[in-house]
Amino acid sequence: MTTVQANLTYYQQLNEQIRAIDDSEITVENVIGQRYLGCGSAGRTITIHGTPGNGLGQYLCGSTIEVFGNAQEAVGDTMNQGDIIVHGNVGDACGYGMRGGRIFIEGDCGYRGGIHMKAYEQHFPVIVIGGKAGSFLGEYQAGGLILVLGREQDGAYPAGNFCGTGMHGGKIVLRCDKAPTGLPPQVLVSPASQADLDGITPYLEEYCRHFGGDAATLLAQQYYVLSPHPEAGYHQLYTYES
Repeated sequence: MTTVQANLTYYQQLNEQIRAIDDSEITVENVIGQRYLGCGSAGRTITIHGTPGNGLGQYLCGSTIEVFGNAQEAVGDTMNQGDIIVHGNVGDACGYGMRGGRIFIEGDCGYRGGIHMKAYEQHFPVIVIGGKAGSFLGEYQAGGLILVLGREQDGAYPAGNFCGTGMHGGKIVLRCDKAPTGLPPQVLVSPASQADLDGITPYLEEYCRHFGGDAATLLAQQYYVLSPHPEAGYHQLYTYES
């Protein structure tokens, strides 16, 4: 394993240094806002201590990035495969346009998490948010899964306003005591079925493996599924009709 000290190193030089390392296991310490760490990376395990800046893991192609701290905006932007694990909170637009891979967030997510995320052939993107999410979660979602566990929310609705606006694929699963109301017309809401619960179980177990908690206890609570309303979508924006 190779260890790199970020400190005050400019983000461009830091990324060049990381890319030049032959080792497949890299630890980056004392990160203080450097951007684009791990962009396009494949076949590596990158451990980050500190607060990475915007664009962590953009276009990720199979590496695992684990952050011990918070992360800023656009985590996993347009990522293809791999895992991003954040022991903290993330900023806005997490998973923007992601096409595959998984993002696990111990705490909260800012606005527009999962905007434009999509699935393609064998690629299936997943975002798991342990706390709550800001407004416009899953905006224009076209595929994949967003799972919001609402830990520390005492059963309250764990997302902000306009959840699922314009969604036309995929699903959002929320852990809360009552069915959400006031959702955009593009969204249908229903209690999670057994098949839905079976589908989220592996991600719950993975979340608990990273951050602690008991998956069985979480799974035993109430979940609601948000899915696209086929009769109320923004059809003029779509290029495909089933």
